[in-house]
Amino acid sequence: MTEQSLTVRDNRTGKDYDLAITDGTIRAADLKQISATDGDGGLATYDPGFVNTASTRSSVTFIDGDKGILEYRGYPIEQLAEQSNYLEVAYLLVNGSLPNKAEYEAWVHDVTYHTFVHENLKTFMQGFRYDAHPMGMLLASVGALSTFYPESREIFDEESRALQIRRLIAKMPTLGAFSYRHAQGKPYIYPDNELSYAANFLSMLFKMSEPKYAADDRLVRALEILFILHADHEQNASTNAVRAIGSTQVDPYSAVTGGIAALYGPLHGGANEAVLKMLRRIGTVDNVPSFIEGVKNGEERLMGFGHRVYKNYDPRAKIIKKAADDVFEVTGINPLLKIAVELEKIALEDEYFVSRKLYPNVDFYSGLIYEALQFPPEMFTVLFAIPRTSGWLAQWLEMLNDGDQKIARPKQIYTGARGTQYVPMGDR
Repeated sequence: MTEQSLTVRDNRTGKDYDLAITDGTIRAADLKQISATDGDGGLATYDPGFVNTASTRSSVTFIDGDKGILEYRGYPIEQLAEQSNYLEVAYLLVNGSLPNKAEYEAWVHDVTYHTFVHENLKTFMQGFRYDAHPMGMLLASVGALSTFYPESREIFDEESRALQIRRLIAKMPTLGAFSYRHAQGKPYIYPDNELSYAANFLSMLFKMSEPKYAADDRLVRALEILFILHADHEQNASTNAVRAIGSTQVDPYSAVTGGIAALYGPLHGGANEAVLKMLRRIGTVDNVPSFIEGVKNGEERLMGFGHRVYKNYDPRAKIIKKAADDVFEVTGINPLLKIAVELEKIALEDEYFVSRKLYPNVDFYSGLIYEALQFPPEMFTVLFAIPRTSGWLAQWLEMLNDGDQKIARPKQIYTGARGTQYVPMGDR
């Protein structure tokens, strides 16, 4: 028995077991030795939703929810949002360190080189109904990329793997913009590789008949910040999906498609849209106090507050709030902003919410920014998926190189019937 261990007594048998503690965890496999009878398979844990189960060791993203800390590869999110840009952050996530000048220029060149998509893929996207959801189009088109690049199945070929990573990061804005234009009934706009990553995306979204689209620098910078903030967030539902699918050794396009599918769900990617619906339902600043009382009485839901991980102010929310000011300088103030500010002010002072550690999260202000940039709500998750691709790929790459990882296969607790005898149809 050592200090870095857990001694467990099985009251069924009276036996004691010594389980090693490493990084604040015990290995679930070590519980299998705790057995009441021969052949019972040993003890397992039951943890729906992975509330307190670590599935991997990772060096990509660090979160301290109690202190409100978020770091990519050790770098505070505040510093990256203020001083960096999305492609540099993407390099950091994928490669593990910030690039020097030559590495950065080569990275930007390589990503930019792959922004165009095959014309057949464009035709594929044009086959969707006029009212197809942009996220569904993105999901299908990213999955289709695996058929355009069959060599992507060679996931242990480092050169091929690096190429697919650059391709995915490069093509996501193009596919996202095409899905938006499709819903608008407008012709698809090809990438302008003279523009930056974020500026090019805005061009593909909003360019009409002008020879060259020039977005306001403040809007470009705000979008860069949003991309940085959404680039990764540890082992959330979509990242877990990418890792689980990737554990089968499938190509990265298929693995990322699984992440997009998970993000499509309203409990993961739809929170900022829910915030806008809530603010519209409140209607005016004068209605905020009565809405707060409705929340306390269980009659209303406060959207954009609280987080599964953060028990403090989400650090991304503070950065987004500042970015919102820059956006509204260009677009004009969204009337819902006043309601949001008043709602935040009251909630942060009210003991009911403070005691429950309900603080604004990243979704509270992001929807207001997206709406100010003229995005319809169905595009919000697409705007989430584009930057999150670099995080998914960083996690996928880490998983491939982790000797502890095996194909994902959770245990189950069977609760159904046993030994039921088949009865012919005529006798039922």
